[in-house]
Amino acid sequence: MKVLLKEDVEKLGYAGEVHAVADGYGRNFLIPRGLAVKATDQAMNQAKSWSNRAAARRAQLKAQYEDLSQRITGTTITFVAKAGETGKLYGSVTMNDVVEKLNAKLGTTLDRRLVEGDPLRQLGTHHITVRLSGDYQPQLTVVIQSEAEVAAAAEAAAAAVAYVEPPALEEIIEVPAE
Repeated sequence: MKVLLKEDVEKLGYAGEVHAVADGYGRNFLIPRGLAVKATDQAMNQAKSWSNRAAARRAQLKAQYEDLSQRITGTTITFVAKAGETGKLYGSVTMNDVVEKLNAKLGTTLDRRLVEGDPLRQLGTHHITVRLSGDYQPQLTVVIQSEAEVAAAAEAAAAAVAYVEPPALEEIIEVPAE
């Protein structure tokens, strides 16, 4: 079956293009969802306008993806979790947790399905790929720290702030000039 795409379809083609697809795919998926129409002479006359509209939409999405890719690449998200002596977490940091924290940090509404990877179960630094589109796949840095390490660092910082260097003896006693 030959169909004329009304909208861009990932892994198939762009709006305004004619493609030969399986009959079932065209009848049961593309046409009912309004993504395509049968390739007839009347539809071919409208193809240019659909193509122009889709090109404008693609240019707008490209600009948005470039901006978002740069923001995601420079982002580091930190999680604090309970871990054993070997560095293995007692639970895991799921991709849903990562997306929630990323959305809160960047003020976006990314879908969990855009983030690739299995749940994180080890302490350390992890690089997670966010699949915005075929061309834009920035990497996000996720750092997982142990609760014990964070508590020890906070204690050391509090102790360093609490200790004040006493003034030098010369500053306390003023020696009169003769």
